[in-house]
Amino acid sequence: MHGSSYPESPPPDPPVPGANRRWIERDLGVLWHPCTQMKDHERTIPLVPIARGQGPWLYDYDGRRYFDAVSSWWVNLFGHAHPAINARLSAQLETLPHVLLAGVGHAPAIELAERLLARAGAGYARCFYADDGSTGIEVALKMAFHVHRNQGAHRRVRFAALRGAYHGETLGALGVGDVELYRSVYAPLLLEPVRIAPPTVEDTEDGGDLETAVARRLEEARALFARHGDDLAALVVEPLVQCAGGMRMHPPSFLDGLAALCREHGVLLIADECAVGMGRTGPFFAHRRSQARPDIIVLSKGLTGGYLPLAAVLVSRPVYDAFYDDDPWSRAFLHSHSYTGNPLACTAALATLDLLDDPGLAPHKAGLERAIDEATAPLREHPHVAHVRRTGLIFAATLVREKHGARPYPAEERHGLRVFRYGLAHEAWLRPLGNVVYLIPPYVATEEEIRRVVAVLAAGVDDATRD
Repeated sequence: MHGSSYPESPPPDPPVPGANRRWIERDLGVLWHPCTQMKDHERTIPLVPIARGQGPWLYDYDGRRYFDAVSSWWVNLFGHAHPAINARLSAQLETLPHVLLAGVGHAPAIELAERLLARAGAGYARCFYADDGSTGIEVALKMAFHVHRNQGAHRRVRFAALRGAYHGETLGALGVGDVELYRSVYAPLLLEPVRIAPPTVEDTEDGGDLETAVARRLEEARALFARHGDDLAALVVEPLVQCAGGMRMHPPSFLDGLAALCREHGVLLIADECAVGMGRTGPFFAHRRSQARPDIIVLSKGLTGGYLPLAAVLVSRPVYDAFYDDDPWSRAFLHSHSYTGNPLACTAALATLDLLDDPGLAPHKAGLERAIDEATAPLREHPHVAHVRRTGLIFAATLVREKHGARPYPAEERHGLRVFRYGLAHEAWLRPLGNVVYLIPPYVATEEEIRRVVAVLAAGVDDATRD
């Protein structure tokens, strides 16, 4: 079910005078919201209590609606309250909501692993479950270190990652990330990885082309591998798009070059596909737009269609075999979570895979991509917009004080927040990353809805940069 085949939204809820205000007061009395300075909700950032969702729309308690242009932090692939996913979950609730996965198997976990490994293709041996993207990255980092330890390579205790990377906020994931806002306070607790600069559109500002930038960045990476390659356990990278790091995009050829360096130096390649997988960049796995074949693949976010937390860590045969041994302890991967492989989450993921297999989805998504390109074309000429870019169904642009040289606005002026506030007043849920405005819409959006939300985004940019 996609686009026009999605059930029509019911009529708006009748307004309940003051309902939002009452929920906001109760919320601020008890909740500590993520990624937020809570005092901002008292004076600067509107707090919106959401009563329900339907398709690509969210509805508050006063009856107003908002197009979910960021797929609720990029997890909601097929809209809210999708009937096919609802039905599968309802049936699973009647049989097995949860059971431990240590020494126990169940159909949803087994079937999901079979289908994910089939998509990964030859060479991938097992699926290990975790709770979310951050914990999936923790699993991958521990596995990569432990593989080398089991093979006697005790020097390989460091990791490499891209500049500007974001891989989550648990300590290991935060350690390989490179967003200063999140890292700085916890720096004494964190890993210090080898940092590799990716090619970005900023590299072309003086008339250069992106492939020349790729070659230059790969030469820099080659020098880093020459110095540190014997100490590295793995390189972790978001293929094609560094999402929370500012929607920075690089071409597949850069990933190909990094994979070659990993092979040359015996370094494992970890693909963080949490945000960019599940078709966001085109194919099911973003790395499939290149020739790279990672040793470890981490999936999360859209894996369950935005219903329940789940991560799947897919490993190659050599990675799995490095742990397979008569010794039950020292070579085993002794890592677990209480809700690992939860049957409800796996069922939601299976229903999501069924929707992704709909033959009508690919042409529908292609139509959405065209609608984004057509509707956002005027932003390329906007005097306060630079680096307009799109990969698959991920669109982004950067708000700047001066277009020439892309001179940024000071962060403290919070122009992105002004776009967010404008969107709320015009039926659009837009949540910029600082001065980066972006769209990651649900696949069930229609082309007309895309054009409408882009019009709101463009008007919000005008409003935010008018001064």
